[in-house]
Amino acid sequence: MRLRSKLAIRAAKLTSFLIKKMKRGSGVTLPGYVARRIDPDILKAMAQQVRGKTIVTMGTNGKTTTNAILCRALESEGKKVIINRTGANMLNGIISAFVLATDKKGRLDADFACIEVDEISAVGVLPKLEPDCALLTNISRDQLDRFGEVDITYNKLLTAVKSVPNTTLIINCDDILSYSLAEESGNPFVTCGISEQIFDDISRSEIRESIFCRKCGKKLEYDFFHYGQLGIYHCPNCGWERPEPDYTAQNIELNDEVYSFDVDGMHIDSTARTPYNIYNTLSAYTALKTMGAGYAGFKEMIEAFDYGNNRESIFTIDGARVQLHLAKNPIGFQQKISLVLKDEKPKDIIIQINDTAQDGRDISWLWDVDFQYLADSSAQRIITAGTRRYDMGLRLKYEDIPCETTTDLKAAVADCAKNGTKNLYVIVNYSGLYRTNHMLAELEKGGTGE
Repeated sequence: MRLRSKLAIRAAKLTSFLIKKMKRGSGVTLPGYVARRIDPDILKAMAQQVRGKTIVTMGTNGKTTTNAILCRALESEGKKVIINRTGANMLNGIISAFVLATDKKGRLDADFACIEVDEISAVGVLPKLEPDCALLTNISRDQLDRFGEVDITYNKLLTAVKSVPNTTLIINCDDILSYSLAEESGNPFVTCGISEQIFDDISRSEIRESIFCRKCGKKLEYDFFHYGQLGIYHCPNCGWERPEPDYTAQNIELNDEVYSFDVDGMHIDSTARTPYNIYNTLSAYTALKTMGAGYAGFKEMIEAFDYGNNRESIFTIDGARVQLHLAKNPIGFQQKISLVLKDEKPKDIIIQINDTAQDGRDISWLWDVDFQYLADSSAQRIITAGTRRYDMGLRLKYEDIPCETTTDLKAAVADCAKNGTKNLYVIVNYSGLYRTNHMLAELEKGGTGE
């Protein structure tokens, strides 16, 4: 290893140590920045030390969960895996994941790397990683002030995958944008998809990123939608259509709040409570089977897998069932509303909307979510919180849905848990996730939640 790389690794580790020592954060991004300043080629040098395959996961929704499934499957077979578990998925965070995993001599001991990659960062990351496999979950709008409209994201991802022409793509072919990208890229690709109609009307909503043929521009015809633009489609003009997927999930059933389904001749009684996690499971299995590892014990692994990832967590506070959910874009939020509606019991709902750089300053996407369904959610109280609580309240007002506002999320949770329906949903966008998780865990233990 070059001296410059060794210095970069040592400086990064020292930076991480100091950040944690001073309690200034988790130390998963700045160390990568420091390492890159010392050695601009540090990521390429680290990636070359991985003995086996490197798999990257990209897409608007589902990449953190899908990446976690990939990692867990490989680890269950005794493989040593590098992963950016914290979701630090831009260049500096990815570098940190590699350099902080090295031994005292700056060497990696890794059979595989499972790396979540931010869509916009992919252009700079993929040529350095040169992954064997790139999994694309879906493409939709996310953080308008950063990503812009969906065609910008599409073009960035297309440029990224074209820069690594030997990388095999794993594509959700139910998404016309992802499937079109795979065809246009020239990369080898493998498809997965769901041919059964399992998403309800609330999940499907009217949010569509593109329903026009990517070949001739004519409007597509759909047998049915799953959600967004995902579904079974064909063009009546030129014949372009959703292909028969190489891998699919079948015999999908919801029993006692969790889904069971079949994949590749294997029956899975999962712990997934939401249908989009079937997509995440299916795409991860497709990648593992394509790469030739991590699938032998997949059934046992996935039946014990916790899909929460601290983004879907359940707590018991003062005798109340409290569910925490992340919702950071229109399609993601629509799925959470569907989940709430499936629960017919009386409930309380707290929605926290922030507008930090992590969340995106532009929160106009709230108007793309079909909140009118919450009028039929059996909600006794709906409370808005966060820096954009009044914007969220205004959005609900336009649907004639009464709500309250609060500046004290902890007090609101404690009050609902003690005096409410004993069935509380807390929905937050990105910047509120870590702090709310911590607060709810402390309240569950009887602490202050501070």
